[in-house]
Amino acid sequence: MNPMGNNNTAVISGGASGIGLECAKRFLERGMNVVIADLKGIDPARQYLSEIADNKDKILACECDVTDLDALKNLNQKVTERFEKVHCLMGNAGIISRGTNPWEDIDQLHNILGINFMGVVNLCNAFIPSMLAHGEEGVVINTGSKQGITRPPGNYAYNLSKAGVVAYTEALSHAFLKTENCNLSAHLLIPGFVYTPMISAFIPDKPEFAATTEETVDYFLDALGRGEFYILCPDHETSREIDQKRIQWAADDIIKNRPAMSRWHPDFEKEFEDFMKN
Repeated sequence: MNPMGNNNTAVISGGASGIGLECAKRFLERGMNVVIADLKGIDPARQYLSEIADNKDKILACECDVTDLDALKNLNQKVTERFEKVHCLMGNAGIISRGTNPWEDIDQLHNILGINFMGVVNLCNAFIPSMLAHGEEGVVINTGSKQGITRPPGNYAYNLSKAGVVAYTEALSHAFLKTENCNLSAHLLIPGFVYTPMISAFIPDKPEFAATTEETVDYFLDALGRGEFYILCPDHETSREIDQKRIQWAADDIIKNRPAMSRWHPDFEKEFEDFMKN
């Protein structure tokens, strides 16, 4: 059975815009039932999906706060009543804000962690038990970030939240592997620089090097079809080869006992440049 097949159900948090909305569109085109949950933009997203859907009854759009576990459990009940079973769960809700020093603005840190990290954890806690119970094939997809892997300076709170998503989704994948009669798989979506409403709030005009949501979802669905766990997406500036070298350098900071974030350390500037050239 194909979990992304006709009449199966996908639930997408952060589904009212950006990557989430584009995925909702693609899932509808496959004949899936689609549930989008978001804090804002629900009405325009519902209207957009209704206009492109062959059957409007396949769409459920709900205003929902991913930081509220009870709200997500209530959402699961609504989805079960409407569509019975969930086969695709996508933890995609996320925010970004301007960076601060790590000892500043603790409220901003709590807000980012609550949505970007705990939003994923809450969604999984609300839906995975029932996905396991029905026993059919399913996928759990969480949206991470390259910043959660290489952790560049400038926005430690966002990096921390996305690093948590990486670790949590890895833990999910292993737990599914070890759970008897489990037909679920976990996948980590790692977008490149994608021009979404979250980014346009800071950068009004799309940079040439930014990928579109359509390009990113094209790549994502192909990789998901191949069963990849780490779905590392390119953009128009950063190829997979460049991403791989940056990730390798970051891992080698620990192995080679270099200073933290040595890629941006003045003493290692030349060495990093040479590494990227070779």
